[in-house]
Amino acid sequence: MSIALKQVFNKDKTFRPKRKFEPGTQRFDLHKRAQASLNSGVDLKAAVQLPHGEDLNDWVAVHLVDFFNRINLIYGTVCEFCTEKSCPVMSGGQRYEYRWQDEHKYKKPTPLPAPKYMNLLMDWIEMQINNEDIFPTSIGIPFPKNFIQICKKILCRLFRVFVHVYIHHFDRILLMGAEAHVNTCYKHFYYFATELNLIDRKELEPLAF
Repeated sequence: MSIALKQVFNKDKTFRPKRKFEPGTQRFDLHKRAQASLNSGVDLKAAVQLPHGEDLNDWVAVHLVDFFNRINLIYGTVCEFCTEKSCPVMSGGQRYEYRWQDEHKYKKPTPLPAPKYMNLLMDWIEMQINNEDIFPTSIGIPFPKNFIQICKKILCRLFRVFVHVYIHHFDRILLMGAEAHVNTCYKHFYYFATELNLIDRKELEPLAF
């Protein structure tokens, strides 16, 4: 592995250890199966399809946690160049601006500098993932009825990280020689979200080259 790619995988100040799947559980097995498919060179479009007989919620949960970890690491490689001065607004070029809203401090869509938006986003997703009522880890505990809707919102917001990195910081990715890794991660995310209809096509427009 090149030094540049090691940088992509190393823990950074914006990367916090996330939920891992316990060995012996169905989700751990699903995670390993998904990783094995990717590592064997299977076409990404085929790799994201729901395996026959598997539960959709489990399949989505496994991938969502994995995407969160990987996207968090990718942003970690450019975060020192993503400052309130360089990125005073969380955006994807001049046409797209993303405003933050949550149930606590920002109850109305609020324009924020990109690094502030990113930190709030990562904290918010981590809170969802670590919430046992949303992502249950005990066998026999069902997912909430609105689980897929929650995941759609998470994936939509994660996509905005790709948008910002590609449009505003891809020069740094190129300098590190990590573009192949980032592109593969993006394609995997894109195929997964579109295969299972987990993201609105309109949200994909900023990266519709």
